[in-house]
Amino acid sequence: MSENLFTTFNISSQGLSVQRQRLSATAKNIANVNTTKDIDGKPYRREIVGVKAIKGTPFASELRNQIELETTNPAHTSRSLSINPEGYINTLRAEISKDNSQPRLIYEPSHPDANEDGYVAVPNINIVTEMVEMIAAQRAFEANASVIESAKNMARDSLEI
Repeated sequence: MSENLFTTFNISSQGLSVQRQRLSATAKNIANVNTTKDIDGKPYRREIVGVKAIKGTPFASELRNQIELETTNPAHTSRSLSINPEGYINTLRAEISKDNSQPRLIYEPSHPDANEDGYVAVPNINIVTEMVEMIAAQRAFEANASVIESAKNMARDSLEI
């Protein structure tokens, strides 16, 4: 019983961490929607959080059984994932990557970052998309917090028996 309870806490805490990363990336994207020059001198590139199951965990094997990507074509998985060497088994891995889409060009010849034709390159960030991403991450965060709360209540109630 306690093993299942701690597994529940482990999975939900990983979910909380992933959703926190999604919220952080979304906040950065919204804050930099008009950033025409980043540290590298180019327009800010949108951050995207990708989540993958780590092979060798019960979650990964159940996912594989459900969608069978690995058996239909071995090229469907882009890289091999491994278990954390310290013995702490993660079921999910979140990776932050940059969006490679081209920046939008806005005609504004008086802008200090305008090119010789009068166009300013701004990040290709859609505020509506970012708000939807933020709401989805917030709801998923709340769902993981509810799972932890329910598991705590079940453990407390089982001790009262």
